[in-house]
Amino acid sequence: MDRDDEQLLRGRVYGADHDYPGPRPDRRYVELVGGPLDGLLLDITGWTQDQVGAGVALSTELGQFGIGGRALYNPRPGDPDRWDWTGDTP
Repeated sequence: MDRDDEQLLRGRVYGADHDYPGPRPDRRYVELVGGPLDGLLLDITGWTQDQVGAGVALSTELGQFGIGGRALYNPRPGDPDRWDWTGDTP
């Protein structure tokens, strides 16, 4: 991924419709930091505290394992609005 691709992803919502990629005011988002999904927003509206605390494994073909791989993100201690990349998994 080059610099232009990274800029294109910033401020977009992970998994959102390509025609409406930006955040909506009625939703709650966290920012993904580092890794293949750096700069994307993740919609966590309606998630329980347990779900939020567990982090996520998000499907992406941009990570180390390509198509079918997942990028792992966990909440940043002390900054619940940012989730840090912790690695990739097949």
